[in-house]
Amino acid sequence: MPISNQDPTREGRFAQQLKKGILEMLVLQLLASAPSHGYEMILRLRETSGGLLDLKEGTLYPILYRLEDEGCIESAWQNMAEKDPKSRAMPRKVYTMTQTGRQTLQAEKAAWRTFAGCVTNFCGGDQDE
Repeated sequence: MPISNQDPTREGRFAQQLKKGILEMLVLQLLASAPSHGYEMILRLRETSGGLLDLKEGTLYPILYRLEDEGCIESAWQNMAEKDPKSRAMPRKVYTMTQTGRQTLQAEKAAWRTFAGCVTNFCGGDQDE
């Protein structure tokens, strides 16, 4: 079931807060594998998560701007007509991870593993309770 901003239930609010806290790390992880433009990242997040992470542009772009301001990523406009003169595609902004971003991603992944391990230990590893 996709995590929706419109789900008013307790479970929906809980899932939304989890998503909010992890999105920057997931965006960095996407960019660690390849430079990408925003819409492509939205599609990759949706596909990789089986639809669970179905972001809107209004959610992704503030994250990208924040990561760029922090020096974790860089952006450059890509003109599709340069690659294919017959292309009518609009120029798009492509984001690339920096060395700072790689270091940040490693630190966030370590923090995530520690946190997830703590929660698993606290809950006794039970899946159904």
